[in-house]
Amino acid sequence: MTDPIPFRKPAGPRRAMVLAAGIGKRMRPVTATVPKPLIEVAGRSMIDRALDRLARAGVEEAVVNVHYLADLVEVHVRKRKAPKVLVSDERGALLETGGGIAKALPLLGNEPFYVMNSDSFWIEGPRPNLDWLAGGWNDAEMDALLMLAPTVASIGYYGPGDFLMDKEGRLSRRPERTIAPFVYSGAAILSPRIFTDLPEGAFSLNLLFDRAIAARRLFGVRMDGIWLHVGTPEAIREAELSVAESAA
Repeated sequence: MTDPIPFRKPAGPRRAMVLAAGIGKRMRPVTATVPKPLIEVAGRSMIDRALDRLARAGVEEAVVNVHYLADLVEVHVRKRKAPKVLVSDERGALLETGGGIAKALPLLGNEPFYVMNSDSFWIEGPRPNLDWLAGGWNDAEMDALLMLAPTVASIGYYGPGDFLMDKEGRLSRRPERTIAPFVYSGAAILSPRIFTDLPEGAFSLNLLFDRAIAARRLFGVRMDGIWLHVGTPEAIREAELSVAESAA
């Protein structure tokens, strides 16, 4: 019997952006005193879970943006040794996902980088999902590669999904009044070149995703394992039960 071919970890990005500046309105009253990134699920804060995954993926530096209860987030992340954390200060104005990354570009360099929401949370499958992303990246064809979760199989998510994906992995938007098979999980690899001709101030990453769709340069990878959407206080308990079941 032939042994299976061993998995070789791909060389992924060495820098990352973790989006941690949101106000967390849907998490109230929990976020009245605790910023959403510092909310604990199964004994560990969500931002530490995101940074832990980036460290395991080989990320050496991660930029974390701060706005709401910024001092608490900044003090927390600066204690980490791996990855090294740089802080992008948005205390003056919340810039949304796209504007926040645009402000941090001088810290991120000229190479493709990971982007993660600070509440990106999943139970891994057989192979780490950030390695799936790194293995799927093709710089010649892509401006962005998104990690996608199955819409109907995700825990705590009850929306209609975000994207359709063709056999080559190229993405298109969900048509109106339909259910799309995939939802964006909050983790991606982006090329800095997607950040051209930007609007001033705050704007959403969705603007850049739509531009990449028009250029046929937005792609996706279906994640392995289970995505946990932790968007409300009730979802915290649901996520903790899923983590406990996966460890049983």
